[in-house]
Amino acid sequence: MLTKPLEQTYFIIDFDSTFTKVEALDVLGEISLIGRPDRDDVLDQIRTITDRGMAGELSLAQSLEQRLRLLNAHRDHLPALIETLMTKVSDSFQRNRSFLSEHADQIYIVSSGFKEFIVPIVTALGVKEDHVFANTFEYDEKGNIVGCDCENPLATDGGKVKLMRSLQLDGDVYVIGDGYTDYEIRESGLANRFYAFTENVLRPSVVEKADYVSPSLDDFLFDNKLSRSHSYPKSRIKVLLLENVHPVAVHLFEQEGFSVEIRKGALDEDELIEAIRGVHILGIRSKTNVTQRVLEHADRLITIGAFCIGTNQIDLTACSERGIAVFNAPYSNTRSVVELAIGEIIMLIRNVVSKSNKMHEGVWDKSANNSFEVRGKKLGLIGYGNIGTQLSVVAEALGMEVYFYDVVDKLALGNARKCRTLEDLLAVSDIVSLHTDGRKDNKNLIGAREFGLMKEGVIFLNLSRGHIVDIPALVEAIKSGKVAGAGIDVFPYEPKTNSEEFINELRGLPNVILTPHIGGSTEEAQENIGTFVPGKLLEYINNGSTYGSVNFPELQLPLLKESHRLLHIHRNVPGILSQLNQIFAKHHINIKGQYLKTDEHIGYVITDIAKEYDEDVVAELRNVENTIKFRLLY
Repeated sequence: MLTKPLEQTYFIIDFDSTFTKVEALDVLGEISLIGRPDRDDVLDQIRTITDRGMAGELSLAQSLEQRLRLLNAHRDHLPALIETLMTKVSDSFQRNRSFLSEHADQIYIVSSGFKEFIVPIVTALGVKEDHVFANTFEYDEKGNIVGCDCENPLATDGGKVKLMRSLQLDGDVYVIGDGYTDYEIRESGLANRFYAFTENVLRPSVVEKADYVSPSLDDFLFDNKLSRSHSYPKSRIKVLLLENVHPVAVHLFEQEGFSVEIRKGALDEDELIEAIRGVHILGIRSKTNVTQRVLEHADRLITIGAFCIGTNQIDLTACSERGIAVFNAPYSNTRSVVELAIGEIIMLIRNVVSKSNKMHEGVWDKSANNSFEVRGKKLGLIGYGNIGTQLSVVAEALGMEVYFYDVVDKLALGNARKCRTLEDLLAVSDIVSLHTDGRKDNKNLIGAREFGLMKEGVIFLNLSRGHIVDIPALVEAIKSGKVAGAGIDVFPYEPKTNSEEFINELRGLPNVILTPHIGGSTEEAQENIGTFVPGKLLEYINNGSTYGSVNFPELQLPLLKESHRLLHIHRNVPGILSQLNQIFAKHHINIKGQYLKTDEHIGYVITDIAKEYDEDVVAELRNVENTIKFRLLY
């Protein structure tokens, strides 16, 4: 919060690596040294000199002199430099043009760089030309840059301090920069605060001397309650990604400007409780359980992304009660699971696994015994969702007859036939493949009774969830010959990391394919999931849209334009919308758009309003009875 009225506060902003992402003289060198065989070596020297100067290891005079000598630059190089710098303005400065123009009287650019390229860049974003203080080049008669105006205090050591003394600004002074010379203004007593700007470069020797660290201009504006493009700095949004999610997901979150922490394996309950404090976005796969106890410690959690199909590892009810939206990837790895199922069906019905094992032992067993084609065989699918339906289509293309059973009424694709009961399906199928969800009610869905109802010599697959099959019953069915071959990808207990031993009674049994939960583990599937899930999470964080959420009322919202968006999550009780609108009416707030969706537990109201309103409105909205969570977006 500013301690004085805004008109008495001045903002001193550095140019190189602050207003822009780059050091301008480094870029000038890239232009002026084109064609030189030693170009890369010279550029490295220039960058080293720049870094040493910014860290305070070289005097400003030394830094300028050494770099200008190496540049070999000409006046004619400057238009290309300006054109390049126009594309290198720091992202957060681009986003906050309105702040720069609205407070132009209080903003000064103070730089050891040069006016010739600084003025065109900063004035294009609203800064006043007479508020730009920097060096100027000196040229010889041919237009070569040979030095700078040595009478300018900014060309000398302590130049920024000298310049600031001459300005005699009467009020609070905040300095934003990335270099030691910016800190010197604060050290001299000419500024109230120095903010180390780290969006483009982080210099430890500068950061350790700063009053505050600003990863972006958004952070500075947020800390000082100034007008800004983002309601909350993205650098403060913390993302925790577990279980080796695809690198593309990490890239998408980092590209957005979020703070991302990655952990390779799953975490147990106590470990996750410790890790989740302060986390806004949690990304998991199938091995991490998000329990009610974990959620009780999730003090900042807004949303969870399951980088897989299933969400039974997440307490969805507890998430809804806390206003935490959950998203998954229901389609992204479907094809990969289907292909594994088809491959295993063919391998098992041909008895390839046993023959391959014998070959490795030196046994040549060329025989057609217990080896069959899949054409004409009856495939029974338990579960006819995204995977079951696609497997149905592919299997039928191979000449199989497809039967399915699902507790939900589903439309059959192609020539697939729906069975009235699970018992009917088990009796008719030569091959049984499980594709149900992981709800608790499905535990031991297939046990001794169900195996007893199957055909003699059935092929059995479980690529869905481990707890759905009674493993001892499956082992007995294999040993008795009831099950001629099995493909199992999921287990009631699975190792948390690749270094943990897999222990299970199915090990060592004949014609059994065991895979370590890799049904969706193809490069294509993981990349698809790594793109799809962050897309949903970012849409919710940035826009409020919940389309595709597994526990929230689904709303696909329009993009936010020239408004502030208020997101109100509440218990689904009568009168909430009326209370919200009464608050808007009391404060004479114009509603530009309003959207409401409810389910049996929660309601979700989104209201787009005009930007002019009192902050008391937000406090009143937060305090409406039965409010679960409230967010403000702009």
